[in-house]
Amino acid sequence: MSRRLFACALAAVFVFVAAGIGVADEVEILGVKFPMEKVVEGKTLKLNGVSYLKRLGFVKVYAVGLYLENPTKDPKEVIESEQVKYVLTHYLTSKATAKKISEGFIELIEAGNPKEMVDANRTDIDQYASWLDADMKPGLTSESVYVPGKGITLTYQGQVKGTIPGNTFAQMYYRYNVGENADKNIREGLLGL
Repeated sequence: MSRRLFACALAAVFVFVAAGIGVADEVEILGVKFPMEKVVEGKTLKLNGVSYLKRLGFVKVYAVGLYLENPTKDPKEVIESEQVKYVLTHYLTSKATAKKISEGFIELIEAGNPKEMVDANRTDIDQYASWLDADMKPGLTSESVYVPGKGITLTYQGQVKGTIPGNTFAQMYYRYNVGENADKNIREGLLGL
């Protein structure tokens, strides 16, 4: 094949691949599709990243996506920024009982945050955990939305459970997802790394 013909073929492949990338309107992970944008609280949020949780190396627990007004790879920005933030979790197993989900949440938020902060915000942690009160199964979702000046609201299996006001608990929530002590796979996926 001549160099010129090879260069033309390579250019055609590049254009085809680049065009395919440009039209993607969703990202799929473990069979779950996450749209690239979502309108939440009247704001158009962009998909910052997606990830998944597996246990025992093969049990697919959930797929999760993080949406932000201003996408970033900086964990501090995700945790501390005052913008609308949205986390959508799709469950993939029927082994995710309410007890396991609630206890797992408490364990992860404690591990992901400084002890003094956990101790000072125990009431909010326990309140949020109490809302995780039903077994999950494939196809069910959990959604959390942070709105500046309002707080973080949990919608669990389509039912609004409540809002933890202010930004302290919300920062703890995002820190356990993308902070330095977060699960590495979840952290890197949600940050789009």
